[in-house]
Formats: sequence, structure tokens, C-alpha cells
Amino acid sequence: MKILVANLGSTSFKYRLYDMAAGAQLARGGIERIGSPESRCVVEIGGRREEKTLCVPDHAEAVHQCLAQLTDGGTGCLKDASDVSAIAFKAVHGGRISGVQRVNAELIAAMETMNDVAPAHNPAYINAMRLLSEKLPEIPLVAAFETDFHRTIPDRNRYYAIPFEWAEQGLVRRYGFHGASHRYIATRTTELFGPGRRIISCHLGGSSSLCAIRDGQSQAASMGFSAQSGLPHASRVGDFDAFALPTLMKLTGKSLTELLSILASQGGLKGLSGTSGDMRDLAEAAAAGNPRAKLALDVFASSTRHYLGAYLVELGGADAIVFTGGIGENDFRFRAAICANLEELGIVLDPAANEAVKAREAKISAPQSRVQIWVIPTNEELIVARLAANLLSGSC
Repeated sequence: MKILVANLGSTSFKYRLYDMAAGAQLARGGIERIGSPESRCVVEIGGRREEKTLCVPDHAEAVHQCLAQLTDGGTGCLKDASDVSAIAFKAVHGGRISGVQRVNAELIAAMETMNDVAPAHNPAYINAMRLLSEKLPEIPLVAAFETDFHRTIPDRNRYYAIPFEWAEQGLVRRYGFHGASHRYIATRTTELFGPGRRIISCHLGGSSSLCAIRDGQSQAASMGFSAQSGLPHASRVGDFDAFALPTLMKLTGKSLTELLSILASQGGLKGLSGTSGDMRDLAEAAAAGNPRAKLALDVFASSTRHYLGAYLVELGGADAIVFTGGIGENDFRFRAAICANLEELGIVLDPAANEAVKAREAKISAPQSRVQIWVIPTNEELIVARLAANLLSGSC
């Protein structure tokens, strides 16, 4: 069974192709600037990389081009497009629908009700799903929702202190996101340490969240009703007091809709620093003496430590803290900032091991640390492929 995992942006399409029987990745690639006169198309198969420029008007054509590259007689890894058992999506928010589902009209309608909650993700996926359903009806589409891993969160960590009917009728509750990444960490740490462990998974990147995991199951997640919440993100606000909105409406003269758009696209590290939401840019600016860049870094670190402390209490301690995501896997300075001065809690980083690690799996805690500290590169696409394969085979 071969599964094509699609990662969509409004003008981009990235993919990985897996052979589930062999447990191997066959190919990866992507197409940028969809809808522009020229789109860059890249494919990597067996260590071989090819790149070309084409006109790709929409996501359906992007998939056609992807399949053409994968079935090319000279360099492809598929005999025919029919070899693909399904196209699987790392879908974000379905509200009342979660889990792993075949894409149909009901699922798309449920996602549409959450467009305002996931404006950067849902519309792009919905448009692509509709196009692919129409133009490639022979290939099943599967949605693996990011919220599914967090279905085990207990009600005490799921409900907001709001009128109960808002939660029941309006579905306003904490969902948690980055489910594929946190599920991968739960799976990998079970392989490394065995079952029955307490893990704090720190997915840190352009979008960031922490998850408390016990016995492979999510117990709490820093993201709530929307992916705008929790830690500060590159350009999304993170946790924010809703009662500040009327004050900001008066101050700026902007509508509620305009303010929400700003908080979702010009907030976070970008808004606080006034320069960039990229950690590399912020570190460089802070080193050059930019006080707002340093403030953004400090706020991000403090928020991460806040949730880390909360989840140590939630789990009654931890067996391991795992860093993953673009920042978690690559930024040794930020990992050190998160773990600083936690020796009393049994959390001791090995500075040399930490500095030596970049985007590879490694233990970075000191020998005397009671809590293991690891860097584990995530593999969200593999998780999505496994979930889709299980659905198609009737295993879930």
C-alpha cells in the first residue's frame, strides 16, 4: 500500500510518498507559487533531486504534476498513478469531526464551520480537497485531524470556565493541535524507553506547542480552541486576554475582524520584535543589541517554561523532555534557555551534548539528570501515512 501525504499551503504543495508494506519513504517533493505563471517543482527519489519550472494553476494540477514525476519511466518510483492507494492530509480543525476520516461532503462542511478558527489552514485544505475530489475521483482522500491525538485529554483540562452550553453547542473547548508531531514523539519514546512513561513533548517552530503525555496518551496541550493560542508563534499571538479587544478597538479604530486578522498574522514574535518571527533573525538582532528582539526571545522562552512547569505538575514529574520541530531540533541556545536553572527539578542539560546536536536524534541530558532530555526530529507525514493505511485496511 502506497500513501501520498499532502502538506498544503495556500500557494504550495509539499508531499511525501510512503510504501507502507516496506515501511519506507519512496519520494518527497513540492511545488511552490501555485497559481503564478511559473511554479517551481521539486522531487527527490532515491537521493536524486530534480527541479523544473511549470505553470501550475491549482492544487489539483499540482497533484497531477507530482504523479507525473513519480511515474516518469526514467526516474519515477511508481508504475502508474493507480499504485497510490490514497492521498492523506494532515488536516487541522474539523470541530465536531475528528479522528481519521474519508473526505466527503459532510467532513468538508464541518471543516468550513471552523474556517474562522483556523484561517491559515482550513480554507487551503478545503479548496484542495474539493478540487482533488472532482479531478482525481479514482484516488481516495483521507483526512487525519490534528485534534485526534488529544481526544484523551481529561475534561478538567479540556473545558474553559464559560457557560456550559457554549462548550456543548458552540464546541468552544480546548482541542490541542500538532497532533501528528506529538503522536510521533509518543510513539518514538515508547520505542526508546518502553511503555508507561511521562513525556513532555516540546514542538517548537514557526508554530509551537507543548503536550503532556502519559502512557502514550495526551493529557494536556498548550493550544486550545484554535491554533492561535498557547505559546507565542512566529506571527500568531498565542495566549491573549479576550477583554483587551474592546480597548484595542478603541485605540486603533479597527473592527474585531481586523484585529483578529492582525493577531493571527502580525502578532507573535514578529509583532513583539517589530522585525521578524524567525528565531535566527531574532537571535542575530538580539546579539546586535536590539532590545525588542531580545524581549521576543525572552517572552517565548518564559512561555515555554510556564507550560513545561505546568506539565511537570500535571504528570507528577517527567521521565523525559523531548525537543522537536524546527527550533526544538536545531536551536541549542533556545534549548539551553528552556532548561536553565532547573537542577532542583532533576532537569540538567549537558551543554556540550546539547551544542553538538542539530536535527538528529540524541540524548542531551547530563549523567546526573533525573529527567532525560532528548532531541527527536519529528515525522508528522509518517504518522499521517500510518493512520491513513490503518483506515483503508480497516484497522481503525
